[in-house]
Amino acid sequence: MTGKHHEKGGIGRRGAFAAAASLATAALLPRGSLAQSYPTRPVRMIVPFVPGGGADLTARFVAEPLGAELGQTVVVENRGGAGGTIGTAAVAQAPADGYTLLYGTPGPLVTNRFLMANLPYDPDRDFAPVSLLTQGAYLMVVNKDVPARSVSDLIALAKARPGELTFASSGIGAGSHLSGELLCMQAGIRMSHVPYRGTGLALQDVAAGRVDVSIDTYGPMIPLIEAGNLRPIAVTSARRSPDLPNVPTVAETLPGFEVTVMNYVCVRSGTPQPIIQRLNQALVKVLADPALRERMRAAGASPPVSSTPEELGGLLRTEVAKWGEVIRRVGITPR
Repeated sequence: MTGKHHEKGGIGRRGAFAAAASLATAALLPRGSLAQSYPTRPVRMIVPFVPGGGADLTARFVAEPLGAELGQTVVVENRGGAGGTIGTAAVAQAPADGYTLLYGTPGPLVTNRFLMANLPYDPDRDFAPVSLLTQGAYLMVVNKDVPARSVSDLIALAKARPGELTFASSGIGAGSHLSGELLCMQAGIRMSHVPYRGTGLALQDVAAGRVDVSIDTYGPMIPLIEAGNLRPIAVTSARRSPDLPNVPTVAETLPGFEVTVMNYVCVRSGTPQPIIQRLNQALVKVLADPALRERMRAAGASPPVSSTPEELGGLLRTEVAKWGEVIRRVGITPR
């Protein structure tokens, strides 16, 4: 990305001045005083999606105890649209002072760079990692009439009928789409992709038998599995899920296959390190609370998981490399 493009679409001149001012202020303060005084007013957590989705639900679970730990209210602000880029850009343009947090999902900082032309921010340079929030997995299911009860069954069926089996997703470039493509790549099979506008519509058609397979979020699948319309085949995590101990992993059939669904918190780059550390310490404490874990589990949310800023940064880089390769091989072009 050129400097000219970054000036136009990224944090811009005003943001650069704000970051410089924050760093200058930090340099004048005694070591540790920033972390001790921060925050002195409410903190915004921007969720770059509309209310009611999984990200919004988890953000609200975390915001209240995080506010209690910080001693200030954490206000969840939904800024949906354009695959998460509108809300993400708002964080990139906010002052680098720790009062505006990004609730991130894989799209804004990982896959959107490959799927969208002219992002209004630089996903690498405009943000500083704070901590993971959750890390879960997708569940692979088939319609009850598909004659496959395991990953190996499904692979054999797909090899016998190249391109005939179909898999649903919540949209081109969505995690559910890329997971299906990764399965095809690693298993050496071909299935036809059927994109929908959202997970709910996709799962309805799989349950009705109009599409064969889905690899998507577990929560919305539960009633369809309980009704007998969907059959669980495997989870996409490296290890079996404690909630589904009898469902094998895809990796038990295809070693090395892993798809995790991560949510995380970032701030604007240039935010003073003592503030990032203060936020990280608060999140680590909040996410370790068994009561929060149980509330999230009961709601079907992914389990809370914290990290250091450095661990989150490394994970983001790994995910960028992994999904960039999948997207290039599938031939999805930015739009």
